[in-house]
Amino acid sequence: MNNKMIGIVLIVIGVALAAWGYNIYDSAGSQVSRALSGDAPLEAWAGMVGGAICIVSGIFKVK
Repeated sequence: MNNKMIGIVLIVIGVALAAWGYNIYDSAGSQVSRALSGDAPLEAWAGMVGGAICIVSGIFKVK
């Protein structure tokens, strides 16, 4: 029962991290930065990748 709760918490945190990363990636400042340099902010990638890792590990904990 304890692993299921941890899995659910990881899924919720992962969704929040992925949404936060996407918001940073899609922000106006990030769009200007991508237009000028072609690079996305590191925080955006960290949020989206970290969120995906949390979601996947949470799914495995729930099973």
